[in-house]
Amino acid sequence: MTEKPPTHTAYALRRESRVRSRWIEIGNAHIENGGSVHQVFLDRLPTGGFTGHVYLSPVGVKPPEPEPQPRQPSGED
Repeated sequence: MTEKPPTHTAYALRRESRVRSRWIEIGNAHIENGGSVHQVFLDRLPTGGFTGHVYLSPVGVKPPEPEPQPRQPSGED
């Protein structure tokens, strides 16, 4: 079986605080158009704050910035 070049880059969502997260690169993937099987190779994962969310983006294209989490009301007027 021949190795195929990656078509996508894998990113993990890492939570840095209660309201701030960022994408970090964790590996690559090869996806064939029209195929029902996708091969993803993750060569690293964040050690802390990993939400479990993985985003596949075409090679060379950065994922969009994650939406900040809404703050809970403080109860003060």
